[in-house]
Amino acid sequence: MLYRKIRNDKLSVLGFGAMRLPSKNGRTDEKRAKEQIRYAIDNGVNYIDTAVAYMNEPLIGRILSDGYREKVKIATKLPPWNIENMEDMANIFKIQLESFRTDYIDYYLLHGLNHSSWEKMRKLGALEFLTKLKNEGKILNAGFSFHGDKKTFKEIVDSYDWDFCMIQYNYLDEENQAGKEGLKYAANKGIGIIVMEPFRGGNLTKNIPPEVKNIWNQAKIKRTPAEWALRWVLNHPEVTCVLSGMNEEEHITENIRIANEALPNSLQNEELELIEKVKDKYRDLMKTGCTGCRYCLPCPAGVEIARCFEFYDTAHTFGNKRQTQLLYALGLGVIHEGTPAYASKCKKCGKCENHCPQDLPIMDLLDEVSKDMEGILTKTIPPLYKVYLSFNKIMTRRKANKLDSNN
Repeated sequence: MLYRKIRNDKLSVLGFGAMRLPSKNGRTDEKRAKEQIRYAIDNGVNYIDTAVAYMNEPLIGRILSDGYREKVKIATKLPPWNIENMEDMANIFKIQLESFRTDYIDYYLLHGLNHSSWEKMRKLGALEFLTKLKNEGKILNAGFSFHGDKKTFKEIVDSYDWDFCMIQYNYLDEENQAGKEGLKYAANKGIGIIVMEPFRGGNLTKNIPPEVKNIWNQAKIKRTPAEWALRWVLNHPEVTCVLSGMNEEEHITENIRIANEALPNSLQNEELELIEKVKDKYRDLMKTGCTGCRYCLPCPAGVEIARCFEFYDTAHTFGNKRQTQLLYALGLGVIHEGTPAYASKCKKCGKCENHCPQDLPIMDLLDEVSKDMEGILTKTIPPLYKVYLSFNKIMTRRKANKLDSNN
């Protein structure tokens, strides 16, 4: 296993993303998940990433018993959508320590920051909370994960002495969100960089369009789409660790093999050119033509235009429409900014089209997105999720109080 330095630490270039563990009869298959995670650790993986939102922190804590806790770095997150005050932060963290059966977290992140959630967490004292935890030795490294625009990303980077950050990065998202610009900006500040979604939620590894297959087949060295995608990310020397949501044994074996070989700057020019051809072909196949530059934002009506197009293109390019509609409802209905940012909120002011370097008919495209992606899920998921969050806050406070009374 190859390792890369992050300040005074070394992380395996492959991290185990625990968001999508194997399931059985609608529930996480704990036996299989345990075998998979321990196999990865035994073969050199030393970074395990999870979160409150993944609802498996206690399970990870059980898996890391019998001495495995000492072999890995645990990374987990503080969810802005569950926070109303400093007490909520303390309660969540208290339960996380209990769930992991540990007295410290190696890598602790503010989860999924964007402009509004960053402003919220900053005003509620999240940075002071992180500093307090570090001073007490309860977290060793402070970081944040990110799903916003480049300007906000740079602002966050400059606002605190971060040890690391997590960004979405793959060959299709080279310019989206923080993008390559953000990657280099953070690296130049000495911040470790964890990459999530190297396969874009698995879309770059399955249901490969014939036009894309034809390009991959031109390669002198034959590799799976997954290997091309993973090697592309690891080719960047700025990247510390790449997370893979591995829930199939053969995927774990393949990714570990790649993580034993993929040195930075090891791809040849002709290989990088081949990946560019694949990237361009995917862009040709997408319905909107949006490159994710975000020059159209901010929208006066609150539409998250680039993400609306991203969900829409994903649904039609990779053939997983129902799943993407659910993510659209969640991502733009509750989690993203706290208020709906759907395509249907467009007021036809035209400001976006005046700023689009691609001269896209954005207003017409938003109509298409609204008709295709919205419906029963966008009407029911956000209110149901808000009820869940309210219930979760009550249970979190009760559990934290119980822990206090037992100590």
